[in-house]
Amino acid sequence: MAKDDYDVIVYRILVYLYGCFKHEIMFEDATFEAAVRKHVKSDEYFFGILKMMQEEGLIAGLVFVNAWGGDVLLVSDVRDARITAKGIHHLEDNDKMKKVEEMLKGAVDLIASLASLLSLV
Repeated sequence: MAKDDYDVIVYRILVYLYGCFKHEIMFEDATFEAAVRKHVKSDEYFFGILKMMQEEGLIAGLVFVNAWGGDVLLVSDVRDARITAKGIHHLEDNDKMKKVEEMLKGAVDLIASLASLLSLV
């Protein structure tokens, strides 16, 4: 699985937002960028992932528009994102999320340490 694979990015987003939800961390733009977006070069790809996650009910609170040409634009602040109960269950029960968790177990980064703090690893 590549570091910019959809499931890896979804895992990173959900773990970060779950950490915020549990008040284990505070949302900080720089930390979010470093922990979640560091391997995603394209805004369009990242915003597309966020939009799909919101459409699936994993996160809530974001506002998107479809720009000319089909690009997805985030018109709200990413700080407005919050994990939903469905997102928490997806993180804890989904087989793909378990595979990403296993892949990241030995990683030395914020998401791996946050996942262990949240008892996900």
